[in-house]
Amino acid sequence: MDPARRRLLRNCVLPLLALPLAGLAADATVRARGSARIDVRAHGALGNGSRDDTLAFQSAIDALPASGGTVAVPPGDYLIDPVRSVRLRSRMHLQLAPGARLMAKANAAERAYVLTVQDVSDVEISGGRIIGERDSHLGTSGEWGHGIMIRGASKVTVHDLHVSHCWGDGISIGGSKTGGSIVPSRDIVIVRVQCVGNRRQGLTIGRSRQVRVYDSSFTDTAGTLPGCGIDVEPDAGDIASDVVIANCLVTRNQGAGIQLYKRASNVTIRDCTIEANRGHGVLAIAAEDCVITGNHIRQNGLGGVGLRPGTRNVSVNGNDFARNGPAYSKKANKPLARNRHVSIAEKTQSIRVGDDNRYSN
Repeated sequence: MDPARRRLLRNCVLPLLALPLAGLAADATVRARGSARIDVRAHGALGNGSRDDTLAFQSAIDALPASGGTVAVPPGDYLIDPVRSVRLRSRMHLQLAPGARLMAKANAAERAYVLTVQDVSDVEISGGRIIGERDSHLGTSGEWGHGIMIRGASKVTVHDLHVSHCWGDGISIGGSKTGGSIVPSRDIVIVRVQCVGNRRQGLTIGRSRQVRVYDSSFTDTAGTLPGCGIDVEPDAGDIASDVVIANCLVTRNQGAGIQLYKRASNVTIRDCTIEANRGHGVLAIAAEDCVITGNHIRQNGLGGVGLRPGTRNVSVNGNDFARNGPAYSKKANKPLARNRHVSIAEKTQSIRVGDDNRYSN
């Protein structure tokens, strides 16, 4: 076998082997598209960091044929207006070179997105960086200034990308409304992505099905609540279900490392390092049918795993807990009487904490 083919098989197949067999169909990183290739510079993008390149990007995307293809972004600093956003279409790959940076233009909008992936399918985004404008934001309200917004989309892969300093989330996945009905996102893969220093969440997983997140990091989220590395929190009217978070680093976030909130179900968190978050390592509030297994959960300020009222059918097994801090009562000025590693509230059901968890102070 020639070296190029060996590298291709290693890069595409080996990551899949680490995931549950049930998830294999969702985890192909290459999506269907045509062979056309368009360079954004051919449509007027300068990449000089000062001229607005939003329209040039959109022109290149809109120029793809019906069969789709690849829009290539060479190295450079591309100023993007997130109020207008760059809207991706079906059957396309937005391929950023390692030296390509999409720089969000300062704005005062409560909702603004560098890239929008809405009501489309077979989309791939890879390479380079997206840098938000939280440090130059012109307003004080809102929490929805995202790097990538995925809504009602299917078969979307985001890989080998760095997303930082967004006013809201690095990446947000959720549903869209069509004719009064909610259309959840489906078959979303996040792999080898870094979300760093975003204001609200590193990654939000809202109304969705079959989401896979692996080999990625979510760090230093702070600025507005919830402030989680990853927040699985669907809005009312639908659920987030069939989510796997595997082999990820989740650290130094203002809130919980990973939060599983109401209407989150069938979530597996495995083989992750979840440490030094100011809240819990993992916090579940009215979540259902979840597995927390094989993780390193340590040095989290409010405890390792917190299971709160309404949570049911959760398994916590095979984890390594160390030096997690107890929840603290400001009113009483003393630590709360909770297990610092796994705390289980009343009004939870069918919680299983395995004997194979390991604990150290």
